[in-house]
Amino acid sequence: AGAAPLRPGGHPAVMCCESKRRFLLLYATQKGQAKAIAEEIWQQAGAHGLEADMHCISEMDKYNLETEKDPVVIVISTTGTGEPPDTARKFVKKIQDKTLPPDHFAHLQYGLLGLGDSEYMFFCNGGRTVDRRLQELGAQHFYDTGLADDCVGLELVVDPWIDGLWLALKEALQLQKEKEGMNNAVSAVSSSLSTAPHAVHELKLSSEVQNLKLEDEEARGSDTLSQKLDDINHVAPAGDAEPSLVHSVPPVSQSALNIPALPPEYIEVEFQDTQGENPHLSSLISEGRTFEVPVTKAVQLTREDAVKTALLLELDIADTAFEYQPGDAFCVMCPNNVSEVEKLLHILGLSEKGDNFVCVKVKQGTKKKGAVRPQHIPERSTLKFILTWCLEIRAIPKKAFLRALVECTSDAGEKRRLQELCSRQGASDYTHFIRDSNVCLLDLLHAFPSCKPSLSLLIEHLPKLQARSYSVSR
Repeated sequence: AGAAPLRPGGHPAVMCCESKRRFLLLYATQKGQAKAIAEEIWQQAGAHGLEADMHCISEMDKYNLETEKDPVVIVISTTGTGEPPDTARKFVKKIQDKTLPPDHFAHLQYGLLGLGDSEYMFFCNGGRTVDRRLQELGAQHFYDTGLADDCVGLELVVDPWIDGLWLALKEALQLQKEKEGMNNAVSAVSSSLSTAPHAVHELKLSSEVQNLKLEDEEARGSDTLSQKLDDINHVAPAGDAEPSLVHSVPPVSQSALNIPALPPEYIEVEFQDTQGENPHLSSLISEGRTFEVPVTKAVQLTREDAVKTALLLELDIADTAFEYQPGDAFCVMCPNNVSEVEKLLHILGLSEKGDNFVCVKVKQGTKKKGAVRPQHIPERSTLKFILTWCLEIRAIPKKAFLRALVECTSDAGEKRRLQELCSRQGASDYTHFIRDSNVCLLDLLHAFPSCKPSLSLLIEHLPKLQARSYSVSR
């Protein structure tokens, strides 16, 4: 063994390694966004000296809020007409038990981030429902609730909310540590009340100071969050040149950048021969029966300059055998455009492998916690099938995807611009040039030609091609 390191005075230093402080991280997701944000929090935690114990909220055998002593962070989305996601149904049912006393969660400290879309009537109602019920059962906020709006860009709230989370967590953990010390002091004093009666007064005073400190820190945390929201919404005046998707101007172009942590790779793709059959499309739908029907009519109802296009479609269901009534819903699954799939294959240098079967599996030794093959990706299918029916290639890239694309870009200027677009300093550029402009992967690959991502990276970051749900009416 080597000698202990020496201080300037020549005496051996005492080495102390403090373990990372734990917090519980729960997510409730419907389409994967809440899980992706929770994973981002999990990845960042280590850099702040913290350890996130992350679970889906449905995995109630792996955590217990009734006995949880550490701070709890909850990321929850909203689905349908304001309901919590399917993964949170059992949890919500459990906490809505009317026999629970009002102090059931009096020991619990938590922070909640709700995801929603203000285009729907009950904005963030999934998160609001859980937040309200936890409060009714005595739980306390250690951090202000965040409500992110997918209509204007989740990142406008999510990014500053995560930035402010670390200080709030550390303060909550420090208060918890001090409270545990106070409880130990109470025990010690209780055993000697007869000989030291003045200690009771000192403990009451200490408790009052502690409460004041908590209220002050909560107010300061609220001010910090508001300030960061103001910062991220601030747009600097343009200089001599105008910024664009591929070009930045001061102050962004001259700023040191805070960029997200690089997401760990976890997918491995193996190309095979062209023999075999693709899975039936019904395997891509988790619920209900599926039918392939022709489109007999398509009429555009909106003007060409409309923000969103509305179409009137007529489907021929004469040869299908099913019953329906008003209130039921049809889920229509539309494949990606064939020409766009071909363009993507060409840019990736995979045009000749489109009809090859690929085997998708989890990469050995990945650092991603709980990594599994995405359920919407067949274990074996052709490359064209995956890009046509499984992945939303027109999805607006999230900042984590941009961060991963930086590593696939060889041109220094293009690399810098991608870093800016996923950075905290480039938040307004991201919103304007990517989010509001509906930029997709193909747009990025045209704009940044030195960016050559792998197929495995696309499978990791492109979301599932979702079926569109339409209610039946008469």
